[in-house]
Amino acid sequence: MADRNRRLAQWRARYPTITELETLAQRRVPYFAFDFLQGGTGEELSCARNLAALRDIEIMPRYSVDVSAPDISSTLFGRSYSSPLVIAPVGMDGAIWPGATGYLAETARDLKLAYMPSTMATRSIEDIAGIAPESAWFQLYGFPKDDHKVSFDLIRRAEAAGAHVLGVTVDIPGPARRVRDMRNGLGVRFRPTPKAIAGILTRPAWFAGLLRSGFPVVENVRPYCREGARKDEIEAFVRDARAGSGVHWDVIARIRDKWPRKLVIKGVLHPADAERAASLGLDGVIVSNHGGRQFDPAPAPIDVLPAIRAAVGDRMEILMDSGIRSGTDIFKAIACGADGVLAGRAFIIGLAALGADGARHVAAVMMEELRVALVQSGAVNLAGVRKLAIRHRNAWRLEDFAESMGSSGIKESSQ
Repeated sequence: MADRNRRLAQWRARYPTITELETLAQRRVPYFAFDFLQGGTGEELSCARNLAALRDIEIMPRYSVDVSAPDISSTLFGRSYSSPLVIAPVGMDGAIWPGATGYLAETARDLKLAYMPSTMATRSIEDIAGIAPESAWFQLYGFPKDDHKVSFDLIRRAEAAGAHVLGVTVDIPGPARRVRDMRNGLGVRFRPTPKAIAGILTRPAWFAGLLRSGFPVVENVRPYCREGARKDEIEAFVRDARAGSGVHWDVIARIRDKWPRKLVIKGVLHPADAERAASLGLDGVIVSNHGGRQFDPAPAPIDVLPAIRAAVGDRMEILMDSGIRSGTDIFKAIACGADGVLAGRAFIIGLAALGADGARHVAAVMMEELRVALVQSGAVNLAGVRKLAIRHRNAWRLEDFAESMGSSGIKESSQ
């Protein structure tokens, strides 16, 4: 413990922002893994838009306020956490940094953060809930084959494991064209080329971690393959089952009937979809464009967040992801209407740059930045953040969506 605290203190001085870790991470992981983490779809305009939109927001501070006890603690879906920061799902995280899923779970447990592991993570929901029982959420990818037989069994397993929140991803109607992955020959089925092998061998820390952890596979899917299934068989199942697709509103309604705890949908950008979720009795939405990885013309989530808050009011909780790289970004999201914020890439960058404790460093940096923002703005706590004056030039207004929302607040769309 003393060694860890000393190491974290050194990193705090040497790497005071997440951005400073990116170059180091790129030097420590194979090029195809780094591209998978950082890349988006198409021309990657939405990736850049997410970052630029957060940077453009201005918030007016208030002074002559007692800021001696800033409080970043948060309540999300009825549970208390140390901050509104949630560790986001990252598919095939263990391929980017070996052992990543376990390290993220340990970080969430020790720092009292919520963690939503992906269906496509490289440890199972049962493993994660065993490591971090108070922190475990679960992100569901739909498997539409056989009327979502696998989807509903994953829901059963998540409930049995004790996951507190189920997040159903809805923004993967089909595979995206992720150009970096296409160039690198990286898909659900990956066949190493001589170039890729050279990339692995020149990254000794990553390669050593791979030897310790074994080749990463989607462990949540293993039970649906034959006993002793090889990595390529599990990959084939994921591909053939069209993981992530087929989550229509009728399926969401069925999930609401089956899932007894807090339920959210992840990937909402239109206020009418948030309204529909509220009408079905969901507990929240995650405003997201999948980190810029699905639809390149999509708006930045921070820019549609105020309209979604205006549409649903306080009927449900709203979280946001895509582009979160700092505690100041978290601060801005809260100011614009979010109850909580998810970050994924930043945590994996931390692991890739610094190893097993890198995720702790990232969380510590973000939470310190958030505390500083509370002090410097005079907000003191998260409720105070929501009272600050904001200039958000590129925000969508609720009336901008008028043509696609009926008089009841929802315009039905075909499925």
